[in-house]
Amino acid sequence: MILSMTGFAAAAAELSGISLAVELRSVNHRFLDVTVKLPEELRMLEPQLRERLAAAQKRGKLECRVALARTPGAVGGITVDAARVRQLAAAATEIARAIPGAPPLSTGDVLRWPGVMIEASLSPGALAERVYALVDHALAELTAARAREGAKLREVLEASCADIDREVARVAPRIPVLHAAFVDRLGARLREAGLDPNEDRLKQELALFATRIDIAEELARLSTHVAEFRRVLAQGGSTGKRLDFLAQELHREANTLGSKSVDAELSQVSLELKVAIEQMREQVQNLE
Repeated sequence: MILSMTGFAAAAAELSGISLAVELRSVNHRFLDVTVKLPEELRMLEPQLRERLAAAQKRGKLECRVALARTPGAVGGITVDAARVRQLAAAATEIARAIPGAPPLSTGDVLRWPGVMIEASLSPGALAERVYALVDHALAELTAARAREGAKLREVLEASCADIDREVARVAPRIPVLHAAFVDRLGARLREAGLDPNEDRLKQELALFATRIDIAEELARLSTHVAEFRRVLAQGGSTGKRLDFLAQELHREANTLGSKSVDAELSQVSLELKVAIEQMREQVQNLE
């Protein structure tokens, strides 16, 4: 399965007095960059959420937003997490010892501290589990969306591979003709300059120069790279970096082919190859 780095997913749940919503957005990025945006009440869940998100994706800029809202149906009111308050008191005591002049924590400071005030009808542990479940559900939807887009991208890349094969097949049978025509033209120019192209030294130079404009090696490499490109596509998984490398190699061979061009048709083939390969490179940037 080929995965795109671009996708969106959302999940929501209504709990006892609480409304939860999760949004996941993924866009192209060279490496994996995870951003988690949480309300203050859920700030302590960030490390665990980062681990979940990082395990689900290899590359891309992945942003997770979790929203929490109190609803009119809340029952039991608001309570205070006593364990959290004791932790704050212990920390404040340590600070007072280290910095005697530091002002003490006020009641307002304690109440504003993340995790101190909790919904009495839903324990912090139960709330965390619901958040994790929503994120996992959104991740599954995000992966499915990325897989659908990846399948479309694979079709586009397969079509580009077919375009390259077609251009290679178009020029490959003409290699002997191109070679002979070039040698004939060069020999004619030598005769115009008053030189004998059949002289042994000139014949050697002509043969050596003709090998330098031989394009058989470039065409073979193009076919080999396309075959490897297809193999990586068929293998699936995290293929973006490998395919990007192969696209660069294809572009290099197309450039070399153009530099060895000896007629208009070969120059046109080189141009068509570059167009197809550039389209491949653009699409590969979207793959994980």
